Amino acid sequence: MTAALLAQAIASYVNRAGGNVITQEQALSPDLAGLRLFDRPLIGFAGAGDSYFQELKKPGVVGPHLLLPGEWLPQAKTVISIFFPLTEAVRSANRRDMKRPSEAWLHGRIEGQSLILDTCKYIEEILQSEGYEALTPALDSRFLGWNPKVSDKILDKSNQAYYSSNWSERHAAYASGLGTFGLSRGIITRAGMAGRFGSVITQAYFEPSVRPYTGVYDYCIHCGACAVNCPVKAISLEEGKRHPPCSEFLDGTKLKNTPHYGCGKCQVKVPCESGIP
Repeated sequence: MTAALLAQAIASYVNRAGGNVITQEQALSPDLAGLRLFDRPLIGFAGAGDSYFQELKKPGVVGPHLLLPGEWLPQAKTVISIFFPLTEAVRSANRRDMKRPSEAWLHGRIEGQSLILDTCKYIEEILQSEGYEALTPALDSRFLGWNPKVSDKILDKSNQAYYSSNWSERHAAYASGLGTFGLSRGIITRAGMAGRFGSVITQAYFEPSVRPYTGVYDYCIHCGACAVNCPVKAISLEEGKRHPPCSEFLDGTKLKNTPHYGCGKCQVKVPCESGIP
């Protein structure tokens, strides 16, 4: 299977998937029934042996706890990264009140993530039917995340605990040519920043996508709009994003909307919402 055919199959799956539309049973309010979550996904490919992944093991980048593609899947050849852009309906709903997440955005976070994982499983099935092993880190039993509020296992250079995991969807996206980081630490793609990522590692070989950038923040114009939008001022031009206040705010939204939670104010009403500034 060629990269183009795989990308088309992924796009077709997302387009027709029932999980891409909120049902009456799922809807947090009646008017959200029928809400479409994601537009056509963007797909990028990175070589599993790309030296960039080794760089991620350095302290201050991700850290030595990050597992390389070949550690997730022996003889891995390719990392497939997928960006799922949220629809204008979801984005516009989240622009109306900048103090709290919209219900549409909450659906994008929870039901949207379910669709992303279903899509990754679909990709696995396609590749396995072609005779290639494939694995989704986010679905693997070895996937781990660390929260400094409950664990101090992951420490930075100053011996301070920080939020991390042993696989990074954002860094996989950067390696796959999908985009660069923004001030809010999200990834800015040609379809913007408002969306979510998934990835699959496979033994199948696909030619790596060209990275049309050289710097980590090449697509960010450092305008500060995301910092202005943040309801808890967790972002600044000087420091970028600080995770603790952001996480505390997200915890608060979960208390009010369990099992839904989210925010996304740094991804809307900004120049990088739906494209590269």
